[in-house]
Amino acid sequence: MRRIIDNDYLTLFSRLFIGGIFIYAAYTKIIDPAGFAKSIWFYHIVPGKLINLMAIVIPWLEMLCGVGLILGFFYKGSVFWVNMLLLVFMAALSTAIARGISIDCGCFKASAASSDSAREALFRDIGFLVLSLQLLFSRCRKWMIDG
Repeated sequence: MRRIIDNDYLTLFSRLFIGGIFIYAAYTKIIDPAGFAKSIWFYHIVPGKLINLMAIVIPWLEMLCGVGLILGFFYKGSVFWVNMLLLVFMAALSTAIARGISIDCGCFKASAASSDSAREALFRDIGFLVLSLQLLFSRCRKWMIDG
């Protein structure tokens, strides 16, 4: 099992894939912070005073983490924050599903409602978490700036 987790090519693929996803998701939120704030509001789990702050901070954190994964710069911190963000996103999606809220996840665009997209986003995030956990436990440091 350790040979799979430490595989140089799997680690590179995971870094590029997860990093690219986070950069793309961040970009769409950075160019439309008001739309992302609406997406956060649709979940009804964040106090109103924190929504705008979150709509500004989360996309930039995602961008920094994505760049950190791809370049291997501040790699351990990037992997840690990617895992934490994925867990928070999965918790938010799970609460929306449990409460029966028909919501688009807000991952890549702002939208009020959608059919089953929260469930699909949750399964997608579980897949991302598997790759991100591989990065967390991999000892591979090939092709990284921090090397």
